[in-house]
Amino acid sequence: MSVRPIRPVDDARPVLRGRYCRSVAELPDIPTLLDAAVAALGGSRREGQATMAAAVDEAVDKREHLVVQAGTGTGKSLAYLVPAIRHAMAKETTVVVSTATIALQNQLIERDLPRLARALAPMLPREPTFAVLKGRRNYLCRNRLQTADEEAEDTELFDPRQLSSLGRQVARLHEWSEETVTGDRDELVPGVSDLAWRQVSVGANECMGARICPFGQECFAEFAREATQGVDVVVTNHAMLSIDMSQGYHIMPEHDTIMIDEAHELVDRATSVATGVLSERVVNAAAKRAARLVEPGVSERLTECADGLALMFTESPDGRLDHIDDALANAVAAIRDAASACVTAIGPSPGELDPDGASDRRLALAALNEVHDTAVRVLESFEPALRDRTEVVWLTKVPGRQPALHVAPLGVGGLLREKLFGDRTVVLTSATLTLGGSFTALANQWGLGREVTQEAAERAAAGRDPDPSPARDDASEEEPGDDDDGPHRAAGEPRWRALDVGSPFEHARRGILYVATHLPTPGRDGLAPAYLDEIAELIEAADGRALGLFSSMRAAQQASDELRERLDHPILCQGEDSTGQLVRGFAEDERSCLFGTLSLWQGVDVPGPSLSLVIVDRIPFPRPDDPLASARQRSVAAHGGNGFLSVAATHAALLLAQGTGRLLRSTEDRGVIAVLDPRLATARYGGFLRASLPPYWGTTDPTVARSALRRLSSQPEPAAG
Repeated sequence: MSVRPIRPVDDARPVLRGRYCRSVAELPDIPTLLDAAVAALGGSRREGQATMAAAVDEAVDKREHLVVQAGTGTGKSLAYLVPAIRHAMAKETTVVVSTATIALQNQLIERDLPRLARALAPMLPREPTFAVLKGRRNYLCRNRLQTADEEAEDTELFDPRQLSSLGRQVARLHEWSEETVTGDRDELVPGVSDLAWRQVSVGANECMGARICPFGQECFAEFAREATQGVDVVVTNHAMLSIDMSQGYHIMPEHDTIMIDEAHELVDRATSVATGVLSERVVNAAAKRAARLVEPGVSERLTECADGLALMFTESPDGRLDHIDDALANAVAAIRDAASACVTAIGPSPGELDPDGASDRRLALAALNEVHDTAVRVLESFEPALRDRTEVVWLTKVPGRQPALHVAPLGVGGLLREKLFGDRTVVLTSATLTLGGSFTALANQWGLGREVTQEAAERAAAGRDPDPSPARDDASEEEPGDDDDGPHRAAGEPRWRALDVGSPFEHARRGILYVATHLPTPGRDGLAPAYLDEIAELIEAADGRALGLFSSMRAAQQASDELRERLDHPILCQGEDSTGQLVRGFAEDERSCLFGTLSLWQGVDVPGPSLSLVIVDRIPFPRPDDPLASARQRSVAAHGGNGFLSVAATHAALLLAQGTGRLLRSTEDRGVIAVLDPRLATARYGGFLRASLPPYWGTTDPTVARSALRRLSSQPEPAAG
């Protein structure tokens, strides 16, 4: 893994740090630095931001974990960056900042940190420095580029036109390699397909190492990684953070503090990194790499096993596999053994190799070990009794793609507890962390257990209770928001505290939450006519300006097709263009509407009059046949918990909070959130879901919602509520 440098780092920097860095007492305090930063950036003081910055500073000073919910508009980036920079300079260390999305990572690196560094420089011994940490796969590999044409020709593409396109893209990458300074894929505009990029890049487990590689002295990834040494702030992403935790060696520079933004995404990203995939194509790719290094019969055996696996897939149902039949188990075991035989045939490293041989060897071993280890995980996952399993296996059969077997952990709390929270201070923040009015649900998923409250800490300090923080032994059994006392804190369980700094938005005055209780419960056969009528009436009242968030692409497309016939408002639908282009078009045309599914629930930021209505067609529960969610629900229930609340309702609450949060993106925004699913108001779990949302003014009267929208479209100044 490696990084891309953002600003040059002077070779003398480590000396400068030791020579000029003041003690903590000599550096300006957090309020002073924050006020200077806000003033320099043209902002105004926000109480929530100041409260959060002080809490982050205290947590870092006391070496305790902190969970902070900071609503949209709080300015949370500055609230953790200012304490991060101060700590890094005072202690001559590096602070890691991790985020989930490319958009926020780029915002931090390209806008927030450069401006903040310039603003704070006059008050500090020197200007703060920073870099971004990316996976090695993000950088062009000069050695891999030498065989890219051969690899492209050897790629399994059934369409000659697709193969020709791949060749053109690889040729363009050859040209770009002579021009680029960083080799960073993000700087290649326009970009190339993932397939083309794979021909010219390597993962960390495929790299032969700079010492052996003939291009080791001019390696883009190595240059970039060197730039992280000694900087104050390294910005990375949750996937890289998860890889760093799961590897036997550390990718990131030495650090004692991590700021995790968009912390609600951490579990999903960590789970994704820990998910293994076994398919005919994956196995064949490993066999082809091995064929360059072993006797033909050895690699051909693995190829034959790939064919056998594909045959078993045709006879197996898709979905979650609670049990594995003998035929499929034998096919997976054959893959395991054949991959192991290839590894044995390649043998141990003979030491110094010719560069081509070293590269082929690393690429082959990486692919073979991944196939072998995934096959082992699949087989071992079925050994424990159903209630005691820690991993879930499922088969996917998607039209246009090869069937694939997946294996993933039921939870990553144990990994996070041991590897993330063990020996460093962690600050987790997001606009959405309290579900059902409590931090418990996400804390359980992170493996944090129970919060150390201020009262409990004071009792412990006074000696009245040596371990006052109740915690359960198995986080998966707790229901979201459950405040009941449980067994005392388990040994080694991290200590943490939580804080909600609120939001500068006046949700009750500027946003209406309308639940359409008069509609029928949503069914599985698409949108009912009554739903389409309701959407049409709301859009007419709002004069467009609507973001439609649907539970499936099928529903989004149905609404788009049918309402285009009924309304004269432009309706944009996800998939008809890039998401970025669609969002820009929606923002520029106030009468337009944008319909879409999951990525729009979290990825749309359109302040101003272009968005005054958010429509949610149904509560976003996971699909009943979702293999991972259903397995997690069953596991919780098997241990005496409420699987529906702990998994399905928590998932829905998080998405619902993210989706409805698209409405108010600035303090001047106003509008209506229309949830068409009556269960939000009528079902027993509705209270938990509503408690996960900001305190909007609520109504179930459709005339109230439409009247408010008509007032907004004609006279936008009055408050929505």
